[in-house]
Amino acid sequence: MLNRVAASCNHFNNTRFGLYDPAVESVIRRRVDPRKQRTIDALLAAAQPLFADRRVDEVTVEEIGRRAGVAVSSIYNNFGSKEGLYAAVVARALDVDRDYMDRAYTPDRSPIEQLLAAAEQYLRFALDHPNFFRMLAFPAKPGPYPGAEATAGQLSRRIDEQNARMVDAIAHGITEGSIREVDPVMTATILWASWNGIISLAWRHDDLRLDAQQLAELLSRATDLVSYGLLVQ
Repeated sequence: MLNRVAASCNHFNNTRFGLYDPAVESVIRRRVDPRKQRTIDALLAAAQPLFADRRVDEVTVEEIGRRAGVAVSSIYNNFGSKEGLYAAVVARALDVDRDYMDRAYTPDRSPIEQLLAAAEQYLRFALDHPNFFRMLAFPAKPGPYPGAEATAGQLSRRIDEQNARMVDAIAHGITEGSIREVDPVMTATILWASWNGIISLAWRHDDLRLDAQQLAELLSRATDLVSYGLLVQ
């Protein structure tokens, strides 16, 4: 199943180090003037790779504007501040991640099937949106700016919400008798952390780096091993 993800993500090697895919669309668009929306999207796209690699206070409004091809004043006009732009990028990343995970946790799937689908969708999210994945899986320190802790708190709360869906799937499997007695929270944390670790191999700069196909195979094997260990024998 995960191999299909790799096959559909041939663009991954071109986006692996933070190049923005212009096909990326926001999950929810505000109803604004089309020209204004293009400016907003350009700023969000330009800021993604910068905020994925560096702290907010290390990124300048000048380089964001230069990457976006717009005036620096556009940042303040549309987001209020550089920090407001960062918060908007984080919010978009969280919305996109939730959209992918919604496809996994569907009522027609058994708990184990939901976990397998979650691994598949998480990998697809990472391959389709590498900057977003890095911002959520490996966030930079908040930095010394007003609102930093609030944004970091929002990020951690939303990630906890997504992990809670995994906890619920495991707990439901225990209740129905298909998953053996385990600690749902600890098990979900192990799954999430292992998926992050496997996917992060794509960003290595040595012989240990994996391409999309290798990632899919390794994540599939790891998920199969964990799922087999969860099943009631």
